[in-house]
Amino acid sequence: MITTAPKSSRTMPILIHLRGALLLFTGLATLALNVQGQDSAEPWFQEEAAAAGLDWSHVSGAPVDRHWFPEIMGGGVALLDYDGDGDLDVYFVQSGHLIPEDDQVLPTNKLFKNMSVEQSAGGDPSGPGFVDVTEGAGVGDDGYGMGVACGDYDGDGDVDLYVTNVGPNRFYQNQGNGTFKDLTSRLKVGDGRWGTSAAFMDANSDGKLDLFVVNNLNWSPGIETPCNNYRNKPDFCSPNNYNAQSTDVLFVQGRLGYSDYSRKQGLHLSAGNGLGVACADYDSDGDTDIYVANDATPNALWNNSGTDNFTDVALAGGCAVNSTGTPEAGMGVQWVDVNQDGWFDLFMTHIRRETNTFYMNRKGRFRDMTNMTGLGPDSVRLTGFGMGFHDFNLDGRLDLYVANGAVQAWGRDESYGEDAYAEPNLLYQGLGGTRFESLGEGTASPVVGSSRGAAFGDIDNDGDVDVVVVDRDARVKLLRNVAPRVGTWLGVELKGSRFKTAVGAVVRLETSSLVDDEIVIASQYRLADPAYSYLASNDPRVHFGIAPGHDVTGLFVRWPGSTEEVELKSPTTGSYIPIQR
Repeated sequence: MITTAPKSSRTMPILIHLRGALLLFTGLATLALNVQGQDSAEPWFQEEAAAAGLDWSHVSGAPVDRHWFPEIMGGGVALLDYDGDGDLDVYFVQSGHLIPEDDQVLPTNKLFKNMSVEQSAGGDPSGPGFVDVTEGAGVGDDGYGMGVACGDYDGDGDVDLYVTNVGPNRFYQNQGNGTFKDLTSRLKVGDGRWGTSAAFMDANSDGKLDLFVVNNLNWSPGIETPCNNYRNKPDFCSPNNYNAQSTDVLFVQGRLGYSDYSRKQGLHLSAGNGLGVACADYDSDGDTDIYVANDATPNALWNNSGTDNFTDVALAGGCAVNSTGTPEAGMGVQWVDVNQDGWFDLFMTHIRRETNTFYMNRKGRFRDMTNMTGLGPDSVRLTGFGMGFHDFNLDGRLDLYVANGAVQAWGRDESYGEDAYAEPNLLYQGLGGTRFESLGEGTASPVVGSSRGAAFGDIDNDGDVDVVVVDRDARVKLLRNVAPRVGTWLGVELKGSRFKTAVGAVVRLETSSLVDDEIVIASQYRLADPAYSYLASNDPRVHFGIAPGHDVTGLFVRWPGSTEEVELKSPTTGSYIPIQR
């Protein structure tokens, strides 16, 4: 007999409106248990940045006695194959100095080439894993950097870069020969405000990549105001202290370049303190929608009508605020099908004293189900930024990595070193359905810092997902996945063509297993979009873990702009499968 795996229960807790009290009652006990077990936790990641040649440190430029808001928020990171050789390179977005001194040499963004392919071909695997190629590539922007988006905007087969800054952003076109050309002025996509996250996406289903840019405050040094922390010491302010909300930008690509469609789409009427962005066809109607995580203001869900029109439906859809009706400090965000029912859910990281939030997608409407997942209690004491759901141990279940770092000095933990803003990162193991268990600090990273951007991808092409984390005013962390492998894996690399982008496609992996003498068919869904986490762009390939006893029976794709699935060729596990649109 053949059956289909049951979907997860979506029963709402009776006391959902008592979320804060419920967490206080149940969360502290869970937190205590996790802390007690941290010393015995086996690490899932090993820090190897220096050994791999990633010699880069973030610089906020903040003097000890100054607390300007942008100086607590950077920096960003991207994983991309800029030279098309089959392995992931790394691009770091540097902050630097908001008000440079005369003749001051500014730190710049950096591009590091992954040398794995060259070393393997030359028979010398002992060389440095990464080499700094910034100067030759021409991507060393020295603006006060924040985030980065990656995408093949011109459909020529190589990946281009968009870098956000406090001030004019930068657009770098990949020339296909290891170099980039600055097309910012020509394409008119500079936008001189404070840009944070950005995403390439197809807004009008014409096959060409458009560009959505999230802005934070309308910031200038003149709006800065003194703020104190809970110890009555000078510290960084909340964004609400400024009352200077900004609006986001949608650049739509036409025959002659990009045009600003923000006013036409009504984006100018929806101001917020934007930090994160992620795009997906959340309502399965065949077009790409946009979600913006705002800091201490209601989030925005821009529903794409398919007729060149976007409407913010976050409040009506149930994902503007949490279950108590409170706007939270949205940082990182990801569309992810946690319960594998074919509808993409939302997860966001937030500030200390708020939980990170999980919104379950119920056929196009959302419900805050954080209390039902196990993702709430540990996050109350931390401030989350970058994050990513992936099957790190290849057991067929999604796990979650969260990069944390304070924005006010709550009191230094001496075990974390001298950084008053340092906080431990967290790793949650998926238990099946929508349930997760925190594995404690030691599993996520052996080095504690004030983490911001985090990018996820298989850097060494060994079949599991690694993490690169940017810590504020510290060395970068390259976290190689050393988690004990439970099963096997399969990767898919979707490739677009001219005016036929693959960004936003949905890949479904179908497996069968024998349970109590019955054949059970199950599916996993992945979104092919590198724009998620915080200030980051991630491995564009989709990755599946496959549990023991599960046989792959099918692989399907739903291309962006369509509602129909297409069956792909018979997949082979343990490899990345290239699929051309």
